[in-house]
Amino acid sequence: MPNPDSARLNRHWAGLLVEELVRNGITRFVLSPGSRSTPLVAAVAANPAARVRVHVDERGAAFAALGMARADARGAAWITTSGTAAANGLPAVVEASLEGLPLVLLTADRPPELRDAAANQAIDQVGLFGRHVRWQVDLPAPDPAIDPAYVLTTVDQAVHRARGTDPGPVHLNCMFREPLVPGPDEPDAAVETGPIAAWRASSAPYTRYAAVHVAVDAEPLAQDLAACARILIVAGRLSPDQAGPVRRLAERTGCPVVADVLSQLHLDPAAGVVRHADLLLARPDALPAPDAVLLVGRPPVSKRLGTWLAGLRPRVFAVVADGPSRVDPSHVATHRLASIGSACDGLAARVGARYPAAWFEPWLHADAAVEAELADALAGPDLSEPFVARAVARLSGPDRALVVASSMPVRDLDAFAGPRAKPLPVHANRGASGIDGTVATAAGVCEASGRPVTLLIGDLALLHDLNSLALLRGRPVVVVAVNNDGGGIFSFLPIAKHPDVFEPYFGTPHGLSFAHAAALYGLEYDAPTTAAAFEAAYRAACERPGPTLLEVRTDRRDNRAVHAALLDRAVRAAFGAP
Repeated sequence: MPNPDSARLNRHWAGLLVEELVRNGITRFVLSPGSRSTPLVAAVAANPAARVRVHVDERGAAFAALGMARADARGAAWITTSGTAAANGLPAVVEASLEGLPLVLLTADRPPELRDAAANQAIDQVGLFGRHVRWQVDLPAPDPAIDPAYVLTTVDQAVHRARGTDPGPVHLNCMFREPLVPGPDEPDAAVETGPIAAWRASSAPYTRYAAVHVAVDAEPLAQDLAACARILIVAGRLSPDQAGPVRRLAERTGCPVVADVLSQLHLDPAAGVVRHADLLLARPDALPAPDAVLLVGRPPVSKRLGTWLAGLRPRVFAVVADGPSRVDPSHVATHRLASIGSACDGLAARVGARYPAAWFEPWLHADAAVEAELADALAGPDLSEPFVARAVARLSGPDRALVVASSMPVRDLDAFAGPRAKPLPVHANRGASGIDGTVATAAGVCEASGRPVTLLIGDLALLHDLNSLALLRGRPVVVVAVNNDGGGIFSFLPIAKHPDVFEPYFGTPHGLSFAHAAALYGLEYDAPTTAAAFEAAYRAACERPGPTLLEVRTDRRDNRAVHAALLDRAVRAAFGAP
């Protein structure tokens, strides 16, 4: 028989849980409609400090929360009901785990008596996300015999784990019995005394965890670097906060930097930065090699750069990245330092000034020649995929953030974007490099950062996350959709030489336009067909307070030829005729 006390206990526990998240700085919640999660949703709705976004698709909702965690280091929470709804969060959880993003997963669940009993919408949710979470707990159904302080300390531990020295997602699986919530006029029967009453009277978390700062001993690496004359910094994937220490290290030591597009340094106008390594390394034999490499952050986008680094085998190859994980896909690291801020500042104090780095001048001259060649080659009037990537980076205002989809968009931005007067943050889901949830991620970045956002995305990634366009309504997001009618990146793979297999199974043409999708979700729409028309449409879209979808139609075969021609021009400009 249903116990009416369950409803009041559900309300009390859920209220404690949400309030404690808010006190820990987790104020952003993304949720999808569902029944079993009613106590959590009602608690969020009742909390004046909670900022809520509702989305019908649990997968998109999870990626929206992930986007918020990208833009706000405090993190975000995702709420979902039981069953397959919870399972839809796995792609976002995987990405958050690989990127170290603080995501709190609140999955509602059936009580023990309904598990493994063919109850409706009941699946095994215990450990649902496996090793992809930093910590997980199966919260019991609210029970008067359990001290409610248990709820508070559990939340505090979860947030501490999510933001700790190895940050990432945490999972609270929350059981609730019916009736799920009391009637609208039923009073809360909970009587709070002792420590809980004292907690209620304050505004602080029940258990306050002291911040842990990782101090890295940079002296052994600095000693080994003293014997190296040609030190190269490779800036891989970095958050805007992580980029600062790398910038300081380069400025204080004079060591040159090869900057990935997601390093937050690629678009920076600073001297001593190479931005077109992907093109230059088509001729690696024409460039002097370092005898020491400092790879700071996660591995770079460029495959040519990754292959070149793997083959160097210098005297010192140091990997500097937050967290304890092995960031060494080619197994070449001689040193591993676990904190970007501490390591870079420690090295800056010990390595000493090495400017000017004369050995690197050929790199800088070649990079400048490529930048000039690209500026000429992509000046119009033709509208190509490299042009769009370069134009978006060039024309975006300094208050704007860029979110870039995997596959061709992020590679084009890395290869063809040049420096700007003022850099701007660039985000991409490159932990697992999937195309899922990209639109939702952009919505989350926009909401949590308070910045207008441009999303550069391919047609398949947009189709994959089409219903997340609903999250953009009323938000200053410009979606630049490059539609080449299929999987453009596969045209660069060896399978493209087998047309009987390639087109139906890899090219996957769909013959669709996004005009009606824009209308369905209330986005302004334009489809420019020339370079000048695109620039005008993009500028106009950036001025609007609401969302716009700009669709650029290209041909996959032509795109392959454009890339080959640009690579040839870049190599000739940098090194002359082969």
